[in-house]
Amino acid sequence: MERDELKAWLRLTLSPGIGNVSARKLLETFGLPQAIFEQAGSALRQVSTPAQTQALRTEPPALAALLETTWNWLEQSEVNGCQHRIVTLGDPGYPQALLDIDDPPLMLYLLGKASFMPPQPADPADAASTAAASLPPPWSIDPQRCLAVVGSRNPTPQGARDARLFAKALVEAGLTVVSGLALGVDGAAHEGALEGLPEEGTEHAATLAVIGTGLDRVYPKAHYQLAHRIALHGLLLSEYPLGTPPLNANFPKRNRLIAGLARGTLVVEAALQSGSLITARLTAEQGKEVFAIPGSIHAAQSRGCHALIKQGAKLVESTQDVLEELQGFKPWSAAPESGSARQVAQDGIDTAVAGNPLLQAIGFDPVGLDALQGRTRLTTSDLQAQLMTLEINGHVARLPGGLFQRLSGA
Repeated sequence: MERDELKAWLRLTLSPGIGNVSARKLLETFGLPQAIFEQAGSALRQVSTPAQTQALRTEPPALAALLETTWNWLEQSEVNGCQHRIVTLGDPGYPQALLDIDDPPLMLYLLGKASFMPPQPADPADAASTAAASLPPPWSIDPQRCLAVVGSRNPTPQGARDARLFAKALVEAGLTVVSGLALGVDGAAHEGALEGLPEEGTEHAATLAVIGTGLDRVYPKAHYQLAHRIALHGLLLSEYPLGTPPLNANFPKRNRLIAGLARGTLVVEAALQSGSLITARLTAEQGKEVFAIPGSIHAAQSRGCHALIKQGAKLVESTQDVLEELQGFKPWSAAPESGSARQVAQDGIDTAVAGNPLLQAIGFDPVGLDALQGRTRLTTSDLQAQLMTLEINGHVARLPGGLFQRLSGA
């Protein structure tokens, strides 16, 4: 992208009163942004309001500084193999999947090794070329092989574990996990996706993070290292200009991109008032699959998932439940070995501890010490000692309020 071209695109996005819909109308009428700003006011008024026309004929005060910042960012385009890129509507690298949503962004900022470049057409006379064309090119993200994994920012230990194990298994099968880099389920999903990559020799994008700030910022700050690893093994994406802070309004808005860039959405845990339910609704409106993991009837974080299931979402107990619904999807890997992370995610049972009386007494709902003493008749010291052992071994999690919860795989 040339500097003058970048300036015109940035000016279009900064012009007051010009949203994505108005901008697309202008682009359809006049062509590239440079042509829009060359038009006389009378021509612009044919497709815009007087206020919009005035805005288009006045250079935004913030344009010069943003252009300099953005141009410098693009010139740092190769850091550890991670590229800084901008793709615009009509660019070959713009994901087709987003052109199908109601409000596609004019510009996408990308950071990472992966891209959305489509596969090259195969030569019918070349059998090897035809076979190679059946797989996406290296580091290319195909939304038909993407699944969004979203959920609560304050998940239970079980919810965070489920997000990580499901994401790991999905990547092992050849999917790319899409999420929003938020605390809680999003972060666990990205971590699990990165764990699902083979240790060496992979060119498969593990995960795609759609963020609600400029790409020169990481929010939350606790995910700085995670964002760096995502760039090395996938892609960070934003529709917001560099320097954009974490504004509350941006995060629900970016959910349409999470839904648009995947062929389905898995909700791990969500309260009834949750941004994850926005993503699920947008997914359903786009005619795609919605999946939800059920939980305890006593847990507030499970009520959103239960509501989705009542509305027709697919109840998910294993990664196989997800893969079976993705028609035409062929996993790249063979079935995992027994005892692998994917097997744990599917079975939810570790036979080595399944017969533990204390685990059976805990069940799968949060429970306090008094209730456990009533169920087990153990002394306080014995009960606390056994709970500590189970917690150290990863079979039980300690929750706020003096509660304990059994984890899947236990």
